[in-house]
Amino acid sequence: MSQPISPELLLELEQTEKTRQEKIVDWIIACLPILTCLIALGEYYYVPNYGRNLNTHVYGIFLLLGIGCYLIFFLQGIQKPGVFKRVRYYAPFISLVFILFTIYDYLTLKTNTLALPYFPWVDNILNVAIEDRAYLAESLVASVKLLLTGYAIGVGLGLITGVLAGYSKGVRYWIQPFMNILGPIPTTTWLPIVMVLATTLFKGALFIIALGVWYAVTLATMTGIQNIDPAYFEAAQTLGSSTKDRVFKIAVPAASPNIFQGLTQGMTSATTSLLVAEMLGVEAGLGWYITWQRSWAQYAKMYAAIILLAFTFLAVNYLLGLIRDYVLKWQERS
Repeated sequence: MSQPISPELLLELEQTEKTRQEKIVDWIIACLPILTCLIALGEYYYVPNYGRNLNTHVYGIFLLLGIGCYLIFFLQGIQKPGVFKRVRYYAPFISLVFILFTIYDYLTLKTNTLALPYFPWVDNILNVAIEDRAYLAESLVASVKLLLTGYAIGVGLGLITGVLAGYSKGVRYWIQPFMNILGPIPTTTWLPIVMVLATTLFKGALFIIALGVWYAVTLATMTGIQNIDPAYFEAAQTLGSSTKDRVFKIAVPAASPNIFQGLTQGMTSATTSLLVAEMLGVEAGLGWYITWQRSWAQYAKMYAAIILLAFTFLAVNYLLGLIRDYVLKWQERS
């Protein structure tokens, strides 16, 4: 018996062979990050600095590491067409990143168009990040601990109330009014009140983060279950299924795309709440570190913490995406 053709293989078979000119264009585009990185290095080392602005080799090493990682995938793409497609796809964006680095470095280090202390150049930011790595690491651990704890609580409660409110009209009668009230109000609005009522600042911040996640997950789950065709539930009930089976074998799987959308939205809300809570009350974390360095006009350290926070958010969202793709494999087969 012959094996079924996968959607990826079918799409590849349907694609027409590229002309020689199109292949040359693809290779030129794939080489653009290397060219733009060399331009960035040339601008950094050979364009004179403004006044007494100083630079080190840290930024140069940073650029070389970035293009080195790209070259690894580029060399793999030479041997594997599938890898080359990804290289070709990301090459324009990577080139843009190197161009932006060059422009920013020229406007700060080289010409002082964007002046200190508000606009430190990239090499300055990297150096202070290395010097203050112990504080940054400690702040990162505190932020991740608070973020994931509040997120886990919010997701757990949101799934419970979302499933119950989506499936049961009686539960929805009590939950829906609270959803309508809390919807227009940003969760950070409650922060001053919660910080006064909470026994500790950590618990107050935890409540604010969990509240925003709870709302996003509850709304997405409830909406997903409500949008399921009632005929599925009626057919399952006719076949003698229990309420538990209809909830966990029909409602939750069918609403899973909406649930993951709520999980992603909840993470965005959690990150915002985390940053505000740490800036206004919690005495640890990246938000606290940003406020502390800003008060001393240490903008390079402040930017280092902001960049670290951004990469943390991207990493968490990337993990959520991997989990979503794994759980929702059935969508690709349908």
